[in-house]
Amino acid sequence: MACLLGIDVSTTATKALLIDEHGAVVAVAADHYPFETPRPGWTEQHPHLFWDGTVKSIRAVLAQASLTGADVAAVGFTGQMHGMTLLDASGEVVRPCILWNDQRTAAQCAEITRRAGGEQAVLDLTGNPVLTGFTASKILWTQQNEPDNYRRVAKVLLPKDYARYRLSGAFVCDVSDASGMALLNVGARQWSPAMVAATGMPAAWLPDLVESPAVCAQVSAEGAALTGLLAGTPIVGGAGDQAAGAVGSGLVREGLVSVTLGTSGVIFAASSAHRVAPQGRLHAFCHAVPGMWHLMGVMLSAAGSLQWYRDTLAPQSSFDDLTAEAAPVPPGSEGLLFLPYLTGERMPYQDPNARGAWVGLTVRHKRGHLTRAVLEGVAFGLRDGFELLQQAGIRQFDQVRVSGGGAKSALWRQILASILDAPLAAVNTTEGAAYGAALLAGVGAGVWADVPAACAAAVTATPATGPDPAQTGPYAAQYARYRALYPQLKPAFDSLAD
Repeated sequence: MACLLGIDVSTTATKALLIDEHGAVVAVAADHYPFETPRPGWTEQHPHLFWDGTVKSIRAVLAQASLTGADVAAVGFTGQMHGMTLLDASGEVVRPCILWNDQRTAAQCAEITRRAGGEQAVLDLTGNPVLTGFTASKILWTQQNEPDNYRRVAKVLLPKDYARYRLSGAFVCDVSDASGMALLNVGARQWSPAMVAATGMPAAWLPDLVESPAVCAQVSAEGAALTGLLAGTPIVGGAGDQAAGAVGSGLVREGLVSVTLGTSGVIFAASSAHRVAPQGRLHAFCHAVPGMWHLMGVMLSAAGSLQWYRDTLAPQSSFDDLTAEAAPVPPGSEGLLFLPYLTGERMPYQDPNARGAWVGLTVRHKRGHLTRAVLEGVAFGLRDGFELLQQAGIRQFDQVRVSGGGAKSALWRQILASILDAPLAAVNTTEGAAYGAALLAGVGAGVWADVPAACAAAVTATPATGPDPAQTGPYAAQYARYRALYPQLKPAFDSLAD
């Protein structure tokens, strides 16, 4: 049986997944590991964890399926984005990887933006502002704060690409993952000489660029001996975790959008053209589908808002109890609004000072109203992201594919469908980015002609919830009130933060 191997190098574990030539999952295995917080706001991880996790998870998944390396037709990598992995001239790690959620580089972000010609120039070059999570500012931080380490650097890789290097000896990065480095001309799908120069780094430090389904390396003899794979097995470019997850959910044409109702709320829209949101308020990255791009936004407290509400105000109640109380409350919660900015916000406002609030409380409101207002407030926050998509030029939403823990609630799905005025669907795949990486490997191996063909063969979307015509009107009016609150309250938020 010829299988395809997807490997996901995430922040907490490396997962290996095998699928067959029809897209059916054969086996899944994972190796878990920690990350470090050496100072407040800093997060680091040693790259040996990425490689050790890769070796262990590959051996485990082969054993679980009773297969050998000869049964694997191709390998695809995915993983956490943005992490700076520095290697010296002999391929040894220079320092621990600085991760995607590290916040130490605000000064370097501002300096790179200034050197590149200002905020608009950076948006024109990369489609995104220079953010603390991105890789470029971490390179400048190393130069300014760890000069001895900086002098040793010969290569810069992302986490999944370090694991690929150890498996193959190749220095390669795909364009979707490279999009989150603030070093890529995203529209041209090439490194940006201007952004590279703004960091002060030599261009020779950067890996070769490839498209996600392209074969770019082979398993080396050393990699084969350690993992049990067969030397010469092809390895494709793979993708960053969000782009690979989109492939795993079949989001490979414009008009398809995904919403993830996890602790945070993520919207992802495939785009047939390179589009940039106003002020760069959505990430504009290359898709894992050659010739396509995607827009993505994250609100920080989605299902996390409901979790906080339950834990703080109703710890003895289940989520089902709370949503049952909210179900008979009319749309709009009888004039009660909830702002879900409990941990600051990133979409649609990049504002760490933003705060959560209920607005409109009266003695008439009971716990069911409070609960429903939370569900509606999160859905309004996601609607903000859809407004940004429309402003960027994506104006038609044929289907919204919904996932995450919050999507298990029928009430929340109905509220979301009515507020977005779009049908929601669920997909048959649940393995996310690793599944997408395996599909990309299948394209590289010739199992499918291209990425859309792979998704058509393996991914099924089932309609779940449609908008309720009786709710869309009231929600449109309530959303206008919701949108008006942040500008009015921002001065108070800033004052409270001080």
